[in-house]
Amino acid sequence: MNLPDGNIKLLVLVGISMMLLLFISFLLVFISTQRRKYQYQKNLQQLREKQQDLLIEAAVRSEESERLRIAETLHDEMGALLFSSKLHFQNIRLNEDDPNNLPLYKKGQELLDEAIKKIRGISHNLHSSILKEFGLFEAIRHFIGKTMDEHLVEADTNLDCHYTAGNKEDVVSIYRMMQELVNNILKHAHARKIRISGVNKDNHLVLTIFHDGEGLTQEKFEELKYRKDSMGFKIIQNRLILLKGRLLFSSLPDGYSIDLYLPT
Repeated sequence: MNLPDGNIKLLVLVGISMMLLLFISFLLVFISTQRRKYQYQKNLQQLREKQQDLLIEAAVRSEESERLRIAETLHDEMGALLFSSKLHFQNIRLNEDDPNNLPLYKKGQELLDEAIKKIRGISHNLHSSILKEFGLFEAIRHFIGKTMDEHLVEADTNLDCHYTAGNKEDVVSIYRMMQELVNNILKHAHARKIRISGVNKDNHLVLTIFHDGEGLTQEKFEELKYRKDSMGFKIIQNRLILLKGRLLFSSLPDGYSIDLYLPT
């Protein structure tokens, strides 16, 4: 039986419409599936990042707790022992018949005084009491003043900008990174000038360490932070991940610059 042309066209139109609806349905299901898959992967990645942050934070806190324990041991036990040794030393009666006794005695006193001074300095740096009492910038100034020998290294700071950290652990992490970077410069760069500055810029605190010694390039830092023997750079990298910060090494005409970028 032949169908009228109008009915045939209607059937074709219905067929095409059904195919389009079916295609659109498959497309919507596919898009919905892909979105759920993307959201799942995104949630999984966020969970991994959160777990990584928690692990790093635990490691940083553990490191800081160990620093405090060592600082207290140095101050309470080693410091007390050295000071007691000095008191006993002072009560020794010298044999005046031997001319070598007095110089040896004075040298021994000098060494004890130097040891006590060093123990106190190490204890203060580990404990970071100034950091807790007076804040980040004053702690950096104090660290530079205690660390630098003015006859060997010319150092100055320009840290007048204001910085408010989210929590005290962030401040400690920033301070420890600055300590590690400055200590590396003193050990390896053979610098004669060091300048530390801080500025608030584009919602970031930018701390800059400039020195005129032998510096690192960014490529060298990226290589060193993954090496097993570069523990200091690994610790810095962990703190950067935790703070969502960046570290940039640059070569300048008159020296090298290390810029630490931290969101505010």
